[in-house]
Amino acid sequence: MAGKIVGLNEYVVIRSLRRFRDRYFSKTSNVKPDSDDLTPVDRSAEEDPPLGLLDSLPVDVQFLIMALLSPVDICRLGATSHYWRAMVRDPLLWRYFLLRDMPHWTSIDHETMPQLEALAAPLCRGDEKLEDGMEGQNQGKEPKHDYMAEYLKGSPACRQQWLLPRPPYEAVTSFLQSLVPSIEPRFAMFGPGMEQLDVSMVTRLMHAPDVLPVAGTPQRQINGIGSGISYMYNNQQKFNILTLYSTNRAERARARAEHQSVSNKLFSSEGTDQSGYPIFTPTPQVQEVCQAVNGFIYVANAEPGRAAEGELEAAQIRAVVSPAWGSTSRPLLVLSCISKEHPDPAVTTSQGSSCTRSRARCRTPCVDMAQRLSLPQLPNPWKVQDTVAESLSGLLDGISWLLRCSGVRLYSS
Repeated sequence: MAGKIVGLNEYVVIRSLRRFRDRYFSKTSNVKPDSDDLTPVDRSAEEDPPLGLLDSLPVDVQFLIMALLSPVDICRLGATSHYWRAMVRDPLLWRYFLLRDMPHWTSIDHETMPQLEALAAPLCRGDEKLEDGMEGQNQGKEPKHDYMAEYLKGSPACRQQWLLPRPPYEAVTSFLQSLVPSIEPRFAMFGPGMEQLDVSMVTRLMHAPDVLPVAGTPQRQINGIGSGISYMYNNQQKFNILTLYSTNRAERARARAEHQSVSNKLFSSEGTDQSGYPIFTPTPQVQEVCQAVNGFIYVANAEPGRAAEGELEAAQIRAVVSPAWGSTSRPLLVLSCISKEHPDPAVTTSQGSSCTRSRARCRTPCVDMAQRLSLPQLPNPWKVQDTVAESLSGLLDGISWLLRCSGVRLYSS
């Protein structure tokens, strides 16, 4: 079914590009409109000079070329001529890229989350006139949604590309900041991904000095919870993690062996709201934790077959980050976790990165995870980061974001 959807999208995109090309060439080109024939048309010498070979390629070939380029290279292609500037801004082209590449994104946050409602709408009606995209010459309606902006905002590769360069004085200021003692932030970590996976991420974290060295146990205690464990990030900032398990170790092991859910003792059920969604309240001990921490880490189970639990998970997240326990400016990091990577034949996408063919099938994409947990409805800043429990890949990226959102100034290594 997915293959049919992709094929349909490609057909609609190529049709849109061909219509624009025909209108453009009918005015400025020496190529026959509405045809992929490269035979020149007899025109007077006073007309515009012939277009380049790349401009004269069939639309299908031009589309394939753009499909293999990275987003940054597509934008650079658009800077080469008026024709390509209009061509690469076709809204259906970027909608196709969004639908194709979003399952392979490794992170998303409250600032870069695409508007999925716009993507759920039909691409176009059969009798709808598509925009030609030419600058200052819109033949139809303005696009209802800027898919190009959505892609460039949300794609991790694009976000990294547009980062500002490091100021020359940062090395000095970073050194001076490192001499000033900083407060050790505390984070509460909870979620089914700590208990349901075959590989324990918490155990791996405690025995991975090359990733996050253990920096000791703080003196601050919380009754019934303990003091947590302190870690050192990038040899410059200590932080503390308090782990909140839903029940004791024996019950967790039995539930994992029998593939059953455990009764979560971190929350008490308060029934449902008027819409039928469940309502939870943290237990008094968990409430004390929520009031004491600077942010939250939710470990989600991103392995297939867990989508049905999203409503309960979202309700428990809302209970923990509730304004009743502290400021809504405290960040929430969601580690979308699987046990192990699945080695499969790799393919290359337009993002210029290698990804597996079955990535979307072997884990829940981060965009879908954000939607499943109803994160866009939260007032808190949030981020979903793909993580692997066995290798802890992606963890440092998430921790870096969490520390920065908690007010910690990190200097570049």
